[in-house]
Amino acid sequence: MTVSAHYDLIIIGTGSGNSIPGPEFDDKKIAIIEKGTFGGTCLNVGCIPTKMFVYASEIAHVVRTSEKYGITSKFLGVDWPSIVSRVFDARIDPIARGGEAYRRGDETPNIDVYDGHASFVAPKTIKTAQGEQEKIITGDQIIIAAGARPQIPSQVLESGVKYYTNENIMRLEQLPESMVVLGGGFIALEFAHVFSSLGVKVTLINRSPRLLRTLDADISQRITELTAQAMDTRLGVNITTLEQTDAGVSITLDNGETASGEVLLVATGRIPNGDQLNLEAAGIAMDGARVKVDEFGRTTAEGVWACGDVSSPYQLKHVANAEARAVRHNLLHPDDLVAMPHEHVPAAVFTQPQIATVGLTQQQAEEQGFDITVKIQHYGDVAYGWAMEDTEHFVKLIADRGTGTLLGAHFIGPQAATLIQQLITVMAFDLDVRTLARGQYWIHPALTELTENALLGLEF
Repeated sequence: MTVSAHYDLIIIGTGSGNSIPGPEFDDKKIAIIEKGTFGGTCLNVGCIPTKMFVYASEIAHVVRTSEKYGITSKFLGVDWPSIVSRVFDARIDPIARGGEAYRRGDETPNIDVYDGHASFVAPKTIKTAQGEQEKIITGDQIIIAAGARPQIPSQVLESGVKYYTNENIMRLEQLPESMVVLGGGFIALEFAHVFSSLGVKVTLINRSPRLLRTLDADISQRITELTAQAMDTRLGVNITTLEQTDAGVSITLDNGETASGEVLLVATGRIPNGDQLNLEAAGIAMDGARVKVDEFGRTTAEGVWACGDVSSPYQLKHVANAEARAVRHNLLHPDDLVAMPHEHVPAAVFTQPQIATVGLTQQQAEEQGFDITVKIQHYGDVAYGWAMEDTEHFVKLIADRGTGTLLGAHFIGPQAATLIQQLITVMAFDLDVRTLARGQYWIHPALTELTENALLGLEF
């Protein structure tokens, strides 16, 4: 085995890992390995492009529902190629190409880029490639930031049917008339609502009787109800057969029902890529499907770190970014390590309506023995909610009755992902919700009065 080059630092993956090399590392010789497209999941097939599609679908939804505001409008259809071009040709693809060009260019002369698959062959030793040439490289420090990939049920693979995932569904050449979506998590729900709002007849199939079942029960129940109103949902069922037909795909369920669509989207979760790196050869252990790390991001092999979806309990871009910042700090300050930032992690689901959550669910708070006070505040009970003619959405707050500590906040409704930020701040800085509502102004009649009234409704 001939080593082609030795580095101070090797980074596997160009999602959040690519943000680690900054001016502090200019004196280090660095290798970056990326077998796919620069920028990782978020930029290319995740957060950013999906939300651009979400916004287009929200505009379509507004047009479709304008009558309740006394506005006459007509939804005439979708220029799908224009939407795809706006997202990828005008925005995403140039950013990805620019990011790769930057790392390969003269501005970062201390960085070499490898475009082959990364596979450990010995401790701190990786087999990869540059173009057609196989390379063996070694590093004093290595960061595994290899992300995750769609998890495809064996039943789908064995059936031989054509399917799409989040990684290629947004680049369809034309908008289908019908689609079957498998899954009940946030990826399945976001895409189901996007395509449904754009006029596609969507059938959603999920094994659980509730959608987003890991969320607070009231939120999960409401999104299940609203989704059933918006599209054909088949819940609490299993698939018995999948068959490719001239028209697309045909599916038989264990309750005897059938479902069909031109396109099949499989959105049944994502699996970390650690299992593809031959970690055993480097003495790097796994923790289930994830690369095992300690509280500081260190793997079981000295000098090897991991962050992001490949090792994190949270497959969220803002968490991956925060973990990358922690690993950067720990590399630069080995005598002053900081822990992975996993306190008060928020998440949002950009469905129709939006969902945002942080902290404990009511069930979790009860199971942990807190003496809780709970308030559900409806959008329709505040002035801006009147303007929206809102009758379906709410925020749910959970607090500790004795201390005034906010334990959880859960929104379902317009602007949920924005409204929750104030309560993330409350939890992060341990503010007392008993004084929070009256200790500051709330702009009237802004939608933030929803939060104000919810806080005032908590009983202590």
